[in-house]
Amino acid sequence: MILSDFSDCALLAYNAVAHLLAINLPSSLGISHLSLPHQALFPGPWDEYIKAPVNKSYIRPARIWHVEGSVAVPEAVLDWTEGNSSTTIGPGGLVILEFSENIAGRACFDISSVDGSRNHLALAYSESPNFAGNLSDATTDRQERDLPLYLPIHRSGITCVRPEFVRGAFKYLTIFIPKHPPRSRDIWSEEEPPSASDVHDTHPKARQKHLGVHNEATHHKARRISMSSLYINCTAFPSNPNPRAYTGYFSSSSSLLNRIWYSGAYTLQLTTIDPAEGSALIDYNRRVDHNRSPQGSWYSNFTIANGTAVTTDGAKRDRMAYPGDMAIAVPGIAVSTYDMTAVRTALDSLFIRQYADGALPYAGPPMGYGGEFSDTYHLHTLLGVWNYVLFTNDITWLQSHWSAYLKAFEYSLGKVDLTGLLHVTSNNDWLRPGMTGHNLEATSIMYYVMQYTRKMADEIIKDPYARDQFARWKSVGDRMERGINILWCEDLGLYCDNVGRRGCGGSHETLPQDGNSWVLISGIISNKTRRVEVSNNLRKRWTKYGAPATEFPNVISPFASSFELLAHCAAGNHDAAVELAELMWGYMLDGRGFTNSTCVEGYRIDGDIQYPAYRSRARNSHAHGWSTGPTMLLLTEILGIRLETPLGRTWTVEPHLTKWLKNARGGFATGLGRFEVVLRRMRVPVLGRLEVLDMETPRRSEGTVVFGGTMKVAGGKHRFLRYLDDGMRVEEVGIAWMEKELVEDEEWQRPEMEERPVGVVDWKALEENYVAGP
Repeated sequence: MILSDFSDCALLAYNAVAHLLAINLPSSLGISHLSLPHQALFPGPWDEYIKAPVNKSYIRPARIWHVEGSVAVPEAVLDWTEGNSSTTIGPGGLVILEFSENIAGRACFDISSVDGSRNHLALAYSESPNFAGNLSDATTDRQERDLPLYLPIHRSGITCVRPEFVRGAFKYLTIFIPKHPPRSRDIWSEEEPPSASDVHDTHPKARQKHLGVHNEATHHKARRISMSSLYINCTAFPSNPNPRAYTGYFSSSSSLLNRIWYSGAYTLQLTTIDPAEGSALIDYNRRVDHNRSPQGSWYSNFTIANGTAVTTDGAKRDRMAYPGDMAIAVPGIAVSTYDMTAVRTALDSLFIRQYADGALPYAGPPMGYGGEFSDTYHLHTLLGVWNYVLFTNDITWLQSHWSAYLKAFEYSLGKVDLTGLLHVTSNNDWLRPGMTGHNLEATSIMYYVMQYTRKMADEIIKDPYARDQFARWKSVGDRMERGINILWCEDLGLYCDNVGRRGCGGSHETLPQDGNSWVLISGIISNKTRRVEVSNNLRKRWTKYGAPATEFPNVISPFASSFELLAHCAAGNHDAAVELAELMWGYMLDGRGFTNSTCVEGYRIDGDIQYPAYRSRARNSHAHGWSTGPTMLLLTEILGIRLETPLGRTWTVEPHLTKWLKNARGGFATGLGRFEVVLRRMRVPVLGRLEVLDMETPRRSEGTVVFGGTMKVAGGKHRFLRYLDDGMRVEEVGIAWMEKELVEDEEWQRPEMEERPVGVVDWKALEENYVAGP
């Protein structure tokens, strides 16, 4: 590891750890996604920001959030020790427990006594404090809230919720006993499910257990139950028994950015699950497994893939493999936990259900049985293949999927018509309206996919058939570069959504956040002046709580905004990227109603926690993989560590401190070794102000350093200086050059964040754009 400017005890501790790590893990040694390391690869003071629990099988609540009714000694469940008193709940009693972070898993209770032999505890879960109470938040839109789960308590000792009732994400757990017996339709009980003869399962491969209402609970008088403790057995991120064994890290002078990076990494852990605990959309599951689960019930026991771990869209819901989410999640996983096996499992679940014409399903099971499709998500699957191969070099897997990949690629290529634009035939995307016709976002993503398809065909697979198609592919790409200009709105300085009513001057003129971001990311426009113009005009639209997704009225989307982060960097506007990350993800961490620990699916333009796609405010997912863009961005764009070929045999390091940071550092590892960058604003007597870049890359690699100039270097340790008071002159020096003379630049001051107005809700549009479905 590279030494840098820590102070006092933190520096001493860091030096000791770095010395030990240098002995235990030489930088030349890589890691394997098939056998993840059980200790963090870059331990340091930044570990304080890690949200993942020390012991994932035994997570205790942090505090009592609310108590009402017949409850004695509620605090006993918090500070349990041998011989302590117990918490006793009677009819009408309710306790709401708050955990330190958003968590997931099975609740377990150490029951010390129970009146009678057939009692129940009612359990309700919520990610947001706004919905903590005797109903759970929501996993579907069929009704406003999920039913509470009735857990049978028959005897003293440990009683745990059954595996099929794992709750994918919650920060608040409500335990209560109703004062009066509830109606049978309000009970969702853990009693034995109906017999197999009652369910007529015609899809045994789904391996679905059918659960149902147990009416007998209404016939038993509620009695008192005492418990000495409770804990959560977290079943998320099954690939590593040590959830804090990160393979990457980030640390900077901005504590807020540090928190943001680790909240994204933790979100990606919660959204990685056991494939047998998938799909919270029980109404959609019914199309496959014909379950008879009552309205408002919930469970997570639909097998969505083959394997031991799979990355999904959200922890609470939908718990399915959505390729759109993977576009953001996969690079984030690669630079934080390296759980690429979970990525491969998700990709397999999509390719195994590829349709005859080459199209790929909108999402993994339970989708894929009914022809569900999205033009953009189809393309995101292909990007997922590139990212998986880039970080793992799993060529054997790529070869086994190559013919299916090419078939999928040609399917989309065939949709680029004489206009030079991709003609979208499915309105499915990230739930935003208007996805149809000759579309900006889809065309730009297609152009981006084409570049990496050629790269894989030429440099990795070396496929002679595909090489024969290069001239044809280039011809289509050239046509797309010309065609994209059809959508340029000169007077507005942005591109419109599609040809027609959402076009320039159309009746529903729309200048989409997602499409304009992808125009910059894809490189489909090479005019630097226009690229900067698009970046600046996107920034001008920001409100107090983030960047509006104008293609979806009233929405602030961390998904579309994750692409905007990348877009600003693609335009050379790294200042805007860091500014937006702090503005928007900072609000997600510190705003009211959020978990303060994970990244939310989306929220309303006025800052309310409702995601405007759903009528139920309680349905919003507060741990969603598509919202974790900064976790990737801070390492690959701000520190600028970019792999150019699989595992990073060739790479580019192009760091940007931006006007917001005094120092930043971070790194990650692949099967080739470790990549690390440390960038600092410093001073040296006589020489004045300078930026110091320390970097380390695997010795079996080579790359390009872009730092005031462009330099080709071999893998290993390097130090570069950029003299800010000497014409930005750059030179490489010894790795320990004048370390004792280097002092922090105390004159540097961070600028103030610009004040912005609160977004105004269009209530009519809000009502019109609710999404129907499970």
